[in-house]
Amino acid sequence: MHSCCQTSTDNPTKSIQCPVCYQKGKTIQLITLKALLQPTALETIYPELTYTFCANSSCEVVYFSDEQTFGKDMLKVSVFQKDAALEVPVCYCFGWTRERLIQAVQENQNPIDHIREQIQAGRCGCEVNNPQGACCLGNVTSFIRSLDKI
Repeated sequence: MHSCCQTSTDNPTKSIQCPVCYQKGKTIQLITLKALLQPTALETIYPELTYTFCANSSCEVVYFSDEQTFGKDMLKVSVFQKDAALEVPVCYCFGWTRERLIQAVQENQNPIDHIREQIQAGRCGCEVNNPQGACCLGNVTSFIRSLDKI
C-alpha cells in the first residue's frame, strides 16, 4: 500500500534554485499545483514542465519552473513556510495549525502520534493538501521542537 508519507525511490527529488531568492527548492508533482493553485493560475501551467517548491520564508515565490513562477497569492491556501500566522496549517491533511499544536503541547497531548496513526491508516493526502507536496510530519516535528526552545 502506497502512502503519501512513505519515502519513494521511484521519483527522487531534484534540487533546483529559485529564480528570485536562489535557494534550492524541491521538485514537486504536478498534482500538487493542480490541487492548490487558484483557477486563474492553474490555467497558465505547462504540464510538460517540472515545477519546484521554494521553502524560503522571505521569498514570495512558492512554485517555479524554468519558464514561470507562482507566488503565495496564487494559491488557495496559506503556505506554512511563508506565513507565520497561528491559524496557518502545519499539517494540512488533519487540520493541525500552529495554534492547535501549541494548545495540544500545553495540554500534554502528542499530535505527532495522532498524525502517525492517520498516516498508517492510509488517510493522508499530502501531495494534494500540502503546498510542499510532501509529508508534513517533519514540519510538525520541527515546530513542536521549536516550542521547547521558547
